[in-house]
Amino acid sequence: MATNATTTAPVGGPTANKAELLAIADAVAREKLIDKGIVIEAMEDAIQRAARARYGAENDIRAKLDQETGDLRLWRVVEVVEEVEDYFKQVDLKGAQKLQADAAVGDFIVDPLPPIEFGRIAAQAAKQVIFQKVRDAERERQYEEFKDRANEVITGVVKRVEFGHVVVDLGRAEGVIRRDQQIPREMVRVGDRIRSLIFAVRREVRGPQIFLSRAHPDFMKKLFAQEVPEIYDGIIEIRAAARDPGSRAKIGVISHDSSIDPVGACVGMKGSRVQAVVQELQGEKIDIIPWSEDLATFVVNALQPATVSRVVIDEEESRIEVVVPDDQLSLAIGRRGQNVRLASQLTSSQIDILTEADASEKRQKEFVERSSLFQTDLDVDETLAQLLVAEGFTSLEEVAYVEIDEIASIEGLDDDIAGELQSRAAEALERREGVSREERRALGVEDALAELPHLNEAMLVTLGKAKILTLDDLADLATDELIQKKRVEPRRREPTNRTEDKGGILADYGLSEEQGNEIIMAARAHWFEDEPAANAGEDAVAETPE
Repeated sequence: MATNATTTAPVGGPTANKAELLAIADAVAREKLIDKGIVIEAMEDAIQRAARARYGAENDIRAKLDQETGDLRLWRVVEVVEEVEDYFKQVDLKGAQKLQADAAVGDFIVDPLPPIEFGRIAAQAAKQVIFQKVRDAERERQYEEFKDRANEVITGVVKRVEFGHVVVDLGRAEGVIRRDQQIPREMVRVGDRIRSLIFAVRREVRGPQIFLSRAHPDFMKKLFAQEVPEIYDGIIEIRAAARDPGSRAKIGVISHDSSIDPVGACVGMKGSRVQAVVQELQGEKIDIIPWSEDLATFVVNALQPATVSRVVIDEEESRIEVVVPDDQLSLAIGRRGQNVRLASQLTSSQIDILTEADASEKRQKEFVERSSLFQTDLDVDETLAQLLVAEGFTSLEEVAYVEIDEIASIEGLDDDIAGELQSRAAEALERREGVSREERRALGVEDALAELPHLNEAMLVTLGKAKILTLDDLADLATDELIQKKRVEPRRREPTNRTEDKGGILADYGLSEEQGNEIIMAARAHWFEDEPAANAGEDAVAETPE
């Protein structure tokens, strides 16, 4: 009887353990919303590691947990070889036939192992392995669920606040609102329901994967789409948006139905629609502006409530000069430059605000400079020079290369005078080129650089002063080093220890990025001149019969 008791006791123990293992796997899978098979796989991995620690890490040990019965099988795999190199994972034919009578070289033999008892350390290690596997599976499930939901508004519950970052419970996942994506001075408490925009979803090894935002302009757009049915239906479109989170915002709207006023639809009856958005954004004031195809009109609308006298657009520099009455200057700029900054973001252009007096002074200065230039280089009197400037001519190149009819059409001028002015302008340009050529040669700049596209002698002098003397010197430059423009405004208001932003070497000449690339590639062309010849020589050698 004693013998029977000893044999049956262990059977009852493992049976209970089997049921317990499956129950744990089921519970974890349900709680973490992952496949039960992943939990079982994690358990098998943990058991394998514990077995290797018990029988030797050098052995190839496998574990299998039956998902139906909970039976655990443990075995060692050995390969049958002619000459044993690894005694832990290989066995010779004679030894293999003791384990399996019909064993042959190349076979893999399964050697069953007895079950192991988990000690405290082994159990802790197994627990860590299972936790890590489950955590990885949970993160992968979370990523797959949310990866296609970027730019969507979602509601969650504030779970905790860590170092200023707000962690939000989204039900089946967790998201984080970083400090720079929060509305300033917004008080958030644990347990609060909060709406935010899914800003980005990234696969990360550790840390958050779902990044939320309440400060992004798209969040405000989505809120308007929820409050204004016409936006949701596509009748009204928000073409542009700019925000100073928690303070002020501007949106540009357009209606695809002429019978519907886009501004009125967004404001709503007694401001009900816009007020709902304002409340969600913690009192952020929103200017709703009619969007226009005409950039000048849109700029005037964007600078509301300021009155604009005149708009001058510089398309090459992507800058807009706005002239306002003297008493409207502070209103146009706004508190701490807020109004003009938001208008710049809305129009995607740099806006310069000038008063009538400043604009007049600037125009007068430019008028005098250009008149003096024409007087000197064209050898004409002051009246004729001023007449050319008044007609819109700004440089000698314009006078030299414009159609002769454009000059002749000016009141008081005829074809003869126009032709004479053009020939004088061409001579002046040639003289200027000659002076620059001598200076360039004195600096030691190679003549080969003069043959490159888009470069004139003045540019070559500038290159020479920057110690760019040969094709190789120019070819070693990146495009940004050649043509990048200086930043007009510093990125930070505070003084920094950074060196001054000098821009590209030829930044003052207004070259485009395409032209810069063309210059650089033309300078590098001589590096590849020998390649076709070399390849042809190799082909000839290859084709020569032995």
